[in-house]
Amino acid sequence: MSPARIFGTDGVRGRAGEGWLSTDAVSALGRTVGAVLAGEARPRKKRRVLLGHDGRRSGPELCAAMARGLWAAGLRPVSAGLISTPGLAWLARTQEFEFAAMVSASHNPAADNGIKLFTGSGEKLSDAHETEIERRWVADPSPNLEGPAPEYDENLELAYLTRLVEKVGAGLKLDGMILALDCANGGASRVAPRVFGRLGAQLTSIAAEPDGDNINRDCGSTHPEALASAVRRVGASAGIALDGDGDRCLMIDEKGQLVDGDGILTILARHAMSKGAWSDPRLVATVMSNKGLGRALRDVGVSVITVDVGDRNVVEALRRENLRLGGEQSGHVVFGSENHFIGDGIYTALRVLEVLRETGEPLSVLAGHFRAFPQVLLNVPVARKPALNSVPSLLDAVRELERELGDDGRVLLRYSGTESLARVMVEGPDQDSILRRAKDLAELVRRELGS
Repeated sequence: MSPARIFGTDGVRGRAGEGWLSTDAVSALGRTVGAVLAGEARPRKKRRVLLGHDGRRSGPELCAAMARGLWAAGLRPVSAGLISTPGLAWLARTQEFEFAAMVSASHNPAADNGIKLFTGSGEKLSDAHETEIERRWVADPSPNLEGPAPEYDENLELAYLTRLVEKVGAGLKLDGMILALDCANGGASRVAPRVFGRLGAQLTSIAAEPDGDNINRDCGSTHPEALASAVRRVGASAGIALDGDGDRCLMIDEKGQLVDGDGILTILARHAMSKGAWSDPRLVATVMSNKGLGRALRDVGVSVITVDVGDRNVVEALRRENLRLGGEQSGHVVFGSENHFIGDGIYTALRVLEVLRETGEPLSVLAGHFRAFPQVLLNVPVARKPALNSVPSLLDAVRELERELGDDGRVLLRYSGTESLARVMVEGPDQDSILRRAKDLAELVRRELGS
């Protein structure tokens, strides 16, 4: 095993059963995390740690491995079983756990898995905590630990379900509304259908029967085509596509058209402004959001704070600026303190359905205020990769192009992380114009950095 960086942007991730996700290594992780995050002051019976997993075959085995390490650290592992990541984070915050570990690889294929760690407040770990855990884990990655399986508590799932129906869904009556739901055969497969059903929806569920191998397979937010077909087949008012661990939500309108994260942010922000619900008319999005988002929100007085890719960056900006809403184009929408800064696909869908009920407008009309700007992406072979801001001609060209596009466009120039390529992306309101500009910039890159 290499001592290189183990934690990525969203926990530890890789091939299940291999490397840092072998059962021995995960047991070592459990013992290490326990030592770093949990104090020694209270007796074991009160020092509970929450575990959960999505629909992968390897999930229960890795949870059991983690539990052995936690026992060795003097902690009491408790399992919520099959659960979504946001469900686990909310339970960690509200049910008095030291910390929580979610075994999931989100939208990755079934053969992969991962571990996401949360504090007892339901927040992702700090960089400092991850660095300290890595340091100790690398020093002793493969102990031979023994211990009982985690204690399964069926009341945890019930608490999360009850909260979504009775608190989040309070006053939301979906009687007579036809919905289609795609659970990606993932962590939300048990809870999500019951939430929408108990609120009165006439529900058609697909990909809600995980068998260990079918998570994200031609379904969920990464493959919304099956849901679009279901919406058209049953005449649904909307379709809801979750991902493998349930933190993302994309939607399908009544015409079978995709509504991505930018469209969802548009719907929620415009409705909030129409109700006078926001004292600070700003939201947070990442650099991957289309510039059409800013155009859709500008005429209702909402501005967009842009951060780097990753929900952690969205959450940091929401906390720093004390804002109500942020998210990513991928469908990871994060609400502020009202949902403890947790991105939850079910919660997001309920909030959008609330707008449909209050306005009486179909989803296609509400989402129609967002019109994605055309985007051109060109790959340019390069012979070398100097820092792009160290090449004066490229720096000047990008600045000039950004000046010409103004608020209605953007330019991204970056290298591929795995190939000898520079990627030129130009976005703006006119397809022909941005194509011409992208080609000009690509030619300049070729002259400066090509062979």
